[in-house]
Amino acid sequence: MRKRQALFWVIFIGFLALDQAVKAWIRGAIPVHGSMNGRPWPGVFELTLTYNQGIAFGLFQGAGVLLAPIAIAIAAGATWYSVRHPKDSPWAHVAMGLLASGALGNLYDRLVHRQVTDMFWFRLINFPVFNVADSCITVSTILLVITWWRDAIKHPTPTSAPAGPIAAQDPETPRPEAE
Repeated sequence: MRKRQALFWVIFIGFLALDQAVKAWIRGAIPVHGSMNGRPWPGVFELTLTYNQGIAFGLFQGAGVLLAPIAIAIAAGATWYSVRHPKDSPWAHVAMGLLASGALGNLYDRLVHRQVTDMFWFRLINFPVFNVADSCITVSTILLVITWWRDAIKHPTPTSAPAGPIAAQDPETPRPEAE
């Protein structure tokens, strides 16, 4: 059980540090709205520097910092869940660690830089530019859906018998005739 909670902390701190390191590196390596000459995979997946003052997909520009309480609540909720559910699968703890690191990674950017640093661009499909924290949140969501789905299959909710006087009737007692 302690190993699973340790897993949460390693994932949480490790990916938070990775997110901030990649963001610092990209800010120093590329000019704003510049790219690394099509690297690593020209026309398909490229590194480019953009900033986002909103939330996912550039929504609510300028209002990102107003979401600080939500990011704090998400990170606190993920931490609380991991601590309170030590017997959950290791995947649930990984998902909670990723969720907390993603929420706090982007929150740090919003508070310190007043914008979120994004750098990964799937140019092939022109997907919005994203970062490590965004990836953590996405992977966390996928892991949680899979984990909870698997748990639902392993431990299905019992169905109850129909209620009413006929269902509760003793099997030896004759049933009333239908009119």
